[in-house]
Amino acid sequence: MREQFHGELNLVVETLLEMAHLAESAMSRATTALLDADRELAESVIAADQRIDVLQHELEQRCLHILARQQPVATDLRIVVTALRMSLDLERMGDLARHVAKLARLRHPNPAVPPEMRATIRQMGQVAERIVAKAGSVIATRDLDLAGELEVDDDEMDQLHRSIFAFLLSGDRSHQTESAVDLTLCGRYYERFADHAVSVARRVVFLVTGEYDDEASTAAPTTASTRTSTTGRERRVAEREQDQSTAQV
Repeated sequence: MREQFHGELNLVVETLLEMAHLAESAMSRATTALLDADRELAESVIAADQRIDVLQHELEQRCLHILARQQPVATDLRIVVTALRMSLDLERMGDLARHVAKLARLRHPNPAVPPEMRATIRQMGQVAERIVAKAGSVIATRDLDLAGELEVDDDEMDQLHRSIFAFLLSGDRSHQTESAVDLTLCGRYYERFADHAVSVARRVVFLVTGEYDDEASTAAPTTASTRTSTTGRERRVAEREQDQSTAQV
């Protein structure tokens, strides 16, 4: 019975990894379609999103079956519940890649991104690919240090997102309203894509530690100074150690 149970859990993890891989591929191709005004590539991204949707539905059904038949508890229950939530994040990431592709299709044969912002959008696409690849690795390995790296990548994405607004609010009014709307939506799609990847990583942290911290972050620099931040979990450990030291005194 236990072998069957763990076999079903392995299938759940494999499905999550496939969804992460498909989301990464979708955003990579969507970015290319957007920058190259490639309608055919955009159409392929839009069509391929259905596969992610199907996988999410299959995973949901499998998890419900596990809950009903196996009645897992403790860590096993956390695995199933966390997988359900991660699948929703990954499915949404596929949707966001599809939105980018739809934007490319909408403006074809003209480029949706003005020349001044092509480098920024390309960089956002690269960050998106990197962060979802790391999310997949975190799912596979449950590496908490790697999970923390996604917070840093998300900060980079947020900075790029803000640079779009800085451009739109600059004194240069040569960009048309249509272009401004496209850029605003595009930036939002990439920013939310990264947010969902971070959510996946945080759910893995919860799976491993049993603690879920919305303010989790890494010890990487957040400014040009050497100031660092720590996760809520690390803070609680430090507080417990301090309490123990005080008690000994």
